[in-house]
Amino acid sequence: MVRITDTTFRDSHQSLIATRMRTEDMLDLAEDMDAVGFFSMEVWGGATFDVCIRYLNEDPWERLRALKGVIKKTPLQMLLRGQNLVGYRHYPDDIVVKFVEKAHENGIDIFRIFDALNDIRNMEVSIKTAKKVGAHVQGTISYTISPVHTIETFVGMAKDLLDLGSDSICIKDMAGLISPADAYSLVKSLKKEVGIPIDLHSHCTSGMAPLSYYSACEAGVDILDLAFSPFAGGTSQPPLEPFIAALQGTPYDTGLDLEYCTQLKERVLKVREKYEGLVNPISERVDTNVILYQIPGGMLSNLVSQLEAQNALDRYKEVLEEVPRVRAELGYPPLVTPTSQIVGIQAVLNVLHGRYKTVTKEVRDYVNGFYGKPPGEIDPAVREIVSDEDPITVRPADLLEPHYEVAREELERMHLLRKEEDILTHALYPAIAIKFLNNEIEPEPIPKKHTTETFEAEFGVEVDGEIYNVKILPAGMQIKKKEAVQAKQNVEGGVLAPMQGMIVKLNVGTGAEVKEGDVVCVLEAMKMQNNIHAPRSGTVKEILVNEGDTVMQGDLLLIIE
Repeated sequence: MVRITDTTFRDSHQSLIATRMRTEDMLDLAEDMDAVGFFSMEVWGGATFDVCIRYLNEDPWERLRALKGVIKKTPLQMLLRGQNLVGYRHYPDDIVVKFVEKAHENGIDIFRIFDALNDIRNMEVSIKTAKKVGAHVQGTISYTISPVHTIETFVGMAKDLLDLGSDSICIKDMAGLISPADAYSLVKSLKKEVGIPIDLHSHCTSGMAPLSYYSACEAGVDILDLAFSPFAGGTSQPPLEPFIAALQGTPYDTGLDLEYCTQLKERVLKVREKYEGLVNPISERVDTNVILYQIPGGMLSNLVSQLEAQNALDRYKEVLEEVPRVRAELGYPPLVTPTSQIVGIQAVLNVLHGRYKTVTKEVRDYVNGFYGKPPGEIDPAVREIVSDEDPITVRPADLLEPHYEVAREELERMHLLRKEEDILTHALYPAIAIKFLNNEIEPEPIPKKHTTETFEAEFGVEVDGEIYNVKILPAGMQIKKKEAVQAKQNVEGGVLAPMQGMIVKLNVGTGAEVKEGDVVCVLEAMKMQNNIHAPRSGTVKEILVNEGDTVMQGDLLLIIE
């Protein structure tokens, strides 16, 4: 018998509608989904936390409590990024401990814990804490293909996860790269060497996932991740109902009621129709580029968006070819949040500005070991260009100061502390959390199905699991807009935004003396923080933005005279 983890309330809608499903729609389905008989339901973690507070004006903690109040039989599961939790950087141990404790207290029964580099050190604190509170720990392997990733290395990692107390092992194939043959070999080896339940999680991006799932069944897999068919396929998981039917009467029979699930699917379809305007057709297609370039579907749309913002979409193929080169030079990190953004943005910069002429802060931190130990060796020539520092050898979080009480004091000072979970929200997303807790976030409207306008049209573009509204203008209007941007760039001493993003930090004030190359502000774009440098030495004459402002490429940020 094969058990099923349902991903409809988390990864499937994260993959297809940018995590925009509202809590009310989940609650409408939750009780009947609870009756299906799943091994677990993945309902939290990943991008859900960020999107709730940034776009939906929903409290992610309240969502979890509400679901737990309705789902009584099925264990609730979340995806946790190890030391990154549900964010994009490492957090101090006290934040990790408190977050896991509160997540369990609010309803999480199973923690699927992974690290983007498969660095076990980045998973230790969250695993040990989850075990301490009595939760089920699903230690997770970030699956990828490279010269340094083999069946043997993955099995060795699984043994380490078992030693830490993992109750099951998940093969997390975020790009849909695992072939049927490799799925069979890896599951077979893990079953032989580890001896605890094995879960296979994949995406249909390459088209191989259903075949690989069946091979995994033949190898003895215990759990498969599936989604109700309206939210399945493409960059999401394989569909639930066909698998129930296909496995009936075999040794891998799921034991689930096909008729009941088919009836419930009709209600899920109604929810899907509500969000039809958010569905990107690209995300629903089989994309063989993932096989050639090993780039996850969400990362592909991320690259498109970045190039559009730079008026350089014609260089898309160059970027596709550059990504594997950068990945190899950086020691073959698996392409999953946050390493997919680190590699992808650097590839774009290499194509547009010259190879490693511009280096992001994240790439520098990665090379210096602040994300963990790379799977392979970093190219010495690239290391020399990127950093003149020796990489750290300690666990990255060992260098972080405790922050929980600091975050508490900050919220108390602003009179925004209403419950203990708010401290964690603020610690994870300080810039956006203040707006959310201060009731300044307007719920994003759900767009209607796209229609073509005569003079201009607005489309939703998926950027690594988030939807950005992009206006397509007629040629004449585009020229005028380009001229307006060029006019901004003609301001003497002007510091311009290199891409669309949010100002998360201003390092200088009006009247400050700066030297050429000083970091004057920090721009968050595509979940990465980019230092903006002074183009000249002088005095800050005027600052035209505030922290929290969203800016477009070419916007004037400040003037140095």
